[in-house]
Amino acid sequence: MPGPLDGIKILDLSQVVSGPMATMLLADQGADVIKVEPSNGTVDVTRSETFAKGGLSALFLNNNRGKRAISLDLTTDAGLEIVLELAEQADVVVQNFRPGAVQRLGVSYEDIRARNANVIYVSISGYGPTGPYADRPVYDPIIQGLSGIVWRQLNPEIPIPDLVRNLVADKTTALTVAQAISAALFRRERHGEGQHIEIPMLDAFLYFFWPDGMSDNSLLDDDVSGGFLLSTVYRLNPTIDGRVIYFVASEKQRQNLYSAVGHPEWNDDPDIGSLAAAAASGNLEKLGAMIADAFLEMTTEEAMRSMLEHDVPCGQIHEPKDVMSDPQILHNKTLEIWQHPTAGKVQSPRPAARFSETPAELSRSAPRVGEHNDEVLSELGRSSEQIAALRKDDVIL
Repeated sequence: MPGPLDGIKILDLSQVVSGPMATMLLADQGADVIKVEPSNGTVDVTRSETFAKGGLSALFLNNNRGKRAISLDLTTDAGLEIVLELAEQADVVVQNFRPGAVQRLGVSYEDIRARNANVIYVSISGYGPTGPYADRPVYDPIIQGLSGIVWRQLNPEIPIPDLVRNLVADKTTALTVAQAISAALFRRERHGEGQHIEIPMLDAFLYFFWPDGMSDNSLLDDDVSGGFLLSTVYRLNPTIDGRVIYFVASEKQRQNLYSAVGHPEWNDDPDIGSLAAAAASGNLEKLGAMIADAFLEMTTEEAMRSMLEHDVPCGQIHEPKDVMSDPQILHNKTLEIWQHPTAGKVQSPRPAARFSETPAELSRSAPRVGEHNDEVLSELGRSSEQIAALRKDDVIL
């Protein structure tokens, strides 16, 4: 059964993660995505030979499943014309070049809108199209540093700021891009007009980080009450043989936690019986140490069993290899294993949004460089002789 975006055509001029992950999500939901890479320079850097087989790396595959790929020399008139023809047929064009590059290449919003008045054109940039940082090169950890999230990653036991050790800013931007495209497609369906969408990574990530990460910078009057940030209370709890994580968000859950660690009598202690009491008596730090010491007298299995019996939100700390055998992940059928013709056996998470009438499906494919040159060019009306000539002239691979 076709996915919810069946019939939508997307021209993907983006590389790395912020654009490709967004268009892959839309491909999983049924869109026809054509990825363009240069034939005379560096292809998408995520194609590097890291965790790779058969011409595909895991990082490239994990951001480009379900797409068709062509390779073009956009500095040639013939290559540029092919991109503009593809853009004429596209509902959406996505690019994440540094500001000014698309104007030099001839594939800016203005260039493409002249050929396709109703196009939805998405420009992803690190900082935005203008401003003091606009021309700087940027990658995920740079955005993390500027957003404040690195400073919030202070572990009280090792009080040194640290990065979130994955591409959280890139992936947040990708999800923002996918949502914005869906909103723009809805708007066009209702009102018949395309538009240009600017998405700076810095803005997208700060929007994501702000609700809890910047609670202390949200209310600006002088009489705002004090409080605490989740970043100061999130922590792992060592046990005899491992670690667990718990989180209590209500007094009932806190009372249950005391019982779960074998100290129900703490509930009757006027100094620590509630969070407010512990705060008022200056015993929050002492209480944290008491709970930590209680966990050190339990094995991980004992701690988990007791917390679950007392309805305390908790979980084990999985090593990556353990994720694949987690009972809930197995029950949800979250991960699928499929066969790629050159990369071999591949494991991927299936789309998380589950549509009752138009199910999104994991795309069991990922393109090699220029794999679909002939197919896509044939759809544009190029003959086999014309395609051969383009290849001879190094316009395509």
